[in-house]
Amino acid sequence: MATEPSAGRLEAGIDRRFLEVTPKDGSTFGTPFDLNLVGLWTLYLKEVRRFLKVFGQTLLAPLVTTLIFLAIFAMALGGTGRTVAGMPYLDFLAPGLIMMAIVQNAFANTSSAILIAKVQGNIVDYLMPPLSPGELVFGVVAGGITRGVLVGLVVGLAMVPIVGLDLPHPFYLVHSVLAASAMLSLLGLLGALWAEKFDQMAAVTNYVITPLSFLSGTFYSIHALPEPFHLLALANPFFYMIDGIRYAMTGHADGIPALGAVILTVTVVVLWYLAYRVFRKGWRLKA
Repeated sequence: MATEPSAGRLEAGIDRRFLEVTPKDGSTFGTPFDLNLVGLWTLYLKEVRRFLKVFGQTLLAPLVTTLIFLAIFAMALGGTGRTVAGMPYLDFLAPGLIMMAIVQNAFANTSSAILIAKVQGNIVDYLMPPLSPGELVFGVVAGGITRGVLVGLVVGLAMVPIVGLDLPHPFYLVHSVLAASAMLSLLGLLGALWAEKFDQMAAVTNYVITPLSFLSGTFYSIHALPEPFHLLALANPFFYMIDGIRYAMTGHADGIPALGAVILTVTVVVLWYLAYRVFRKGWRLKA
């Protein structure tokens, strides 16, 4: 007649099975810095698939808008006959238009993701999984960076037959694109955390993001500005995004490229820390 196992033998069996799936160092996930890599990857894929499902709106629409801008300046304003800093105006303009498309879409990706989740009441989908505040920020921002980079790639490739972009400084191209995408993704995240309805988010876009991007030297050289507007342009962090990508693609810079790279890097670090603190406190996320 079979006998039931003793409590000690049963506990020992459970302990052995538990130890087979539990890291021996006492961490939860058994990864460097105890990161939830599976959860982080899942969140990142969610953010990327969210905008790829509507690629006509998220990738093709920015391409069409940017090419329309280029056509307007080429035909209506006589862009083909103008020169800036010794180069054709369209060659000067194209890098700025590419960067504008990058930053606008990186901002839109994170801001829409968080604000829609808050308005629809499914923000709990971000908060309940076993993800730390840093992992949440990284996953959401990485999705925005990916969208910004893809938009920049699509727009840049479409402009090559028209403008013939060069690449004398590839390091500054990679740094400017990644830093700008990260910076606007973080701004979109912070803006969505602050906003409680779509009108407030639209105000951030219309009164902060759009003016800073348009007044950053995209369509003109800041050396043409009188004082104190020249100094104000130098205080605009968006200027260093535009100047960095223009230097990378044309070799011309209105500012100091190395200084601009440092300013962008410091800005991203500060915004990252601020977003991390906000997520950690659950500001406007938890009741």
